[in-house]
Amino acid sequence: MAISEFATYMNPLISALRKLGGSARAEEVCTTIAETLNLSDVVLDKQLKNGESRYKNQVHWARFYLATTGYLDSSRRGVWALTEKGQSCPELTEAQLREIILAVQEKTAKPKENKSKSAPLDVVDSQAAPPDTAGVSSREQLLNILKTLSPSGFERICQRLLREAGFEKVEVTGRSGDGGIDGNGVLQLNSFVSFQVLFQCKRYEGNVTAPQVRDFRGAMMGRAEKGIIMTTGSFTADAKREATRDGVQPIELVDGDKLVEMFEQLELGMKPRTVYEVDNDFFEPFKD
Repeated sequence: MAISEFATYMNPLISALRKLGGSARAEEVCTTIAETLNLSDVVLDKQLKNGESRYKNQVHWARFYLATTGYLDSSRRGVWALTEKGQSCPELTEAQLREIILAVQEKTAKPKENKSKSAPLDVVDSQAAPPDTAGVSSREQLLNILKTLSPSGFERICQRLLREAGFEKVEVTGRSGDGGIDGNGVLQLNSFVSFQVLFQCKRYEGNVTAPQVRDFRGAMMGRAEKGIIMTTGSFTADAKREATRDGVQPIELVDGDKLVEMFEQLELGMKPRTVYEVDNDFFEPFKD
């Protein structure tokens, strides 16, 4: 029986982390794997029913299985890191990949549903990526809230986000016939250098495409040095290439995942919580 799709990304994931110095953020890993495997736009742009990237979903499942079996250390939020086991292991054979899958299925199966001997190796819940950290539920909740805001409400909350991130004179314009420009602001780099920035807010469920990026750039011409597109959805691979194309003004792309990450970093609408775990080893000397 052929192994599942997510398992085919396990070796590339380990290789990508080695290439990136042993640790990296999820987005960096996904980008490196896609470039190394020369994945097509068809693969990269395919979405699940919930609007999530199928490709990234499968890479996250690969991480989950590798982390559960000790090849990756996922203890730091948002950062994937190789353990000593992962750093030194040779390329995993198909037999080893199967062993990893079975080991995780046995470890995570509920007692009454533990049928690992007959469990298929090519089935995984592709409708929801495995948790990267314990805070994944709050991340999903935040993204759902952002998606339910009114268009003007989403523009205002993006305005607040930019202000909290250090932008000055941030205004929401939202004028019709303005090429999709929703607002502007100033990014003051130091006492001598500042940039005029235009931004666009897209409360999307799906993908922002390359033509939309080009249209936004066209509206920017002669008005600002920098542009930002913020969306609750994602960007097609072609849109990402268009945003950084040589010879034109670069456009910063902020998708749903990055948007949530920024809310977390700024603690904007997000309350940090400390969770304690009992260290049983600490108490061992006192049991004698």
